[in-house]
Amino acid sequence: IRHLAHTTMIRHNALGLAVAVACLCASVTGFAVPGTAPLRRYAHQAHTSPGLRDARLSARPAVGPTMQVTSGSERSRRVENDALPNINIGDTRTPEEIVKEGRELLQEGIEVLLKTPPNIGLRRTLLASRAVLLTAVDLANTFQGRGGRVTQEDIERELPSALRLLFERLGPTYIKLGQFIASSPTLFPAAYVEEFQKCLDSTEKVPFERIKSIVQAELGARRIDDVYSYIEEEPLATASIAQVHAAKLKSTGEDVVIKVQKPGVGDVLGVDLSFLVMATRTIEFLNPELRRLSLGNIAEDIRTTMLDELDFRKEADNIQDFQAFLTASDIDNVVCPFVYRGESSKRLLTMQRLYGRPLTDLEAIASYSANPEETLLNALNTWMASVVACKSFHADVHAGNLLVLENGKVGFIDFGIVGTISPKTWAAVEGLARGLADQDYLVMAEALVQLGATSDEVDTASFAEDLRKLVVKVESLDVDVLLTAEQRVGGETSVSAQVAADDQEVTRILVDLVALGQQYGIKFPRDFGLLLKQVLYFDRYTKLLAPTLEPLNDERLRGSIEALAREGDGGVTDVEAR
Repeated sequence: IRHLAHTTMIRHNALGLAVAVACLCASVTGFAVPGTAPLRRYAHQAHTSPGLRDARLSARPAVGPTMQVTSGSERSRRVENDALPNINIGDTRTPEEIVKEGRELLQEGIEVLLKTPPNIGLRRTLLASRAVLLTAVDLANTFQGRGGRVTQEDIERELPSALRLLFERLGPTYIKLGQFIASSPTLFPAAYVEEFQKCLDSTEKVPFERIKSIVQAELGARRIDDVYSYIEEEPLATASIAQVHAAKLKSTGEDVVIKVQKPGVGDVLGVDLSFLVMATRTIEFLNPELRRLSLGNIAEDIRTTMLDELDFRKEADNIQDFQAFLTASDIDNVVCPFVYRGESSKRLLTMQRLYGRPLTDLEAIASYSANPEETLLNALNTWMASVVACKSFHADVHAGNLLVLENGKVGFIDFGIVGTISPKTWAAVEGLARGLADQDYLVMAEALVQLGATSDEVDTASFAEDLRKLVVKVESLDVDVLLTAEQRVGGETSVSAQVAADDQEVTRILVDLVALGQQYGIKFPRDFGLLLKQVLYFDRYTKLLAPTLEPLNDERLRGSIEALAREGDGGVTDVEAR
């Protein structure tokens, strides 16, 4: 495998980049997870090994040191390897199994390489070299500015921010990977989850002429001027994967927004993610003990999730599923954008433009809604019901994706990230809600124990007491409301409110709960963390818009959710099947 990496580094260094990033991720995770110290030593020694540097100049394999592979206490063998360090790794595989796995991994690596366009490889190599160099310089300057000897604790403290900066510089794939880390407190260490909340998904805008050429390609035989009366050149928003522009349909005269995939993004993500999956599988091959962390499965899930985001037809499906749920549930005070399927494709999404202000805009709510508390309950009620009765739930309900419209209705936008939930997780959420409403922490503890994966006996009474302390801590948090005055066109002034450090606070609560579970040997599934994060967002909005409201004890919420749970026509089962 090392020989394969060496011979391909000349034409494509992405495998080396992926291995390095995966080693770095695994090694920093290893500070909190036992069993990864050998991998950290391997990552360090491989980086400083003369054999690795020489291999970049020559495809000829060199005879180097040997690696001792120990199979329990029964047998051992010496495996020749160029420049691999001497590491004792506990391994129960037979030599035949090692050879078989190695051949399969080698074959998979060759297939990935054959699918990699050389021009993309060269671009990624140059970008990676620049990103790593800049990040290393930043880190060195940080340590130099402090003076004195750099300790292991100093390095561990700075690694989260250094890794985030590196990911931002590496571009779309790693920005998305950073966002995945930020939204997965059940999978990654707390320091990295909190740091990656700051991961910026904003990039330079693509010139309008290039955007137009993509739109034209996606429309096929129809000309742009025959479909849209105009498309505004200045984008409404630009991110790592797509750019959004305002437009008007020529056939109906309706205002729309078009989401256009940036050029080359699909190729870059495909290549980067394939090499990332290969890197994690290589790491697991070198140290089988790490398989219990499911690094390969996590990487495969990340690849599937990110590649799904590249197909805008799936986002269109998510919007239409939500619209079907609203119609079936007779909900008319909440809306989502209408999707124009005829003007949408894999890389182009044309949607109705909703005019409104974020849910945290106090002036908008005051002018658009006579009852802000009712508006909040409509949003919360609808979202909770969609968890039960819709094929998927909106999994990114930060304030920018919830709008108060001019007619007082609530608009849900941006369905690029959705979640699905299993009956087991929903049962745990119901138990949590029931226990929280009744202040019965033993019920809450039992629900979480049943949800989490654990092989140990859990002291539920002690767990319940620690949960009580956590809930008291959360409820005692003061919500700082930041008022911002914004000058609008025409001289009007808009006053908006925002819960201070909203994302960071929500994440910190989740991290505390995950850490508490770990103390009792409980590992929560990712869908639970994703769901609970949205619930905590609504909790922040409640403290802002209706501070005296107790949603779990409000019959307007509890009654409708219980009814949907009874009459949902197997909605939860459908979600699990999907």
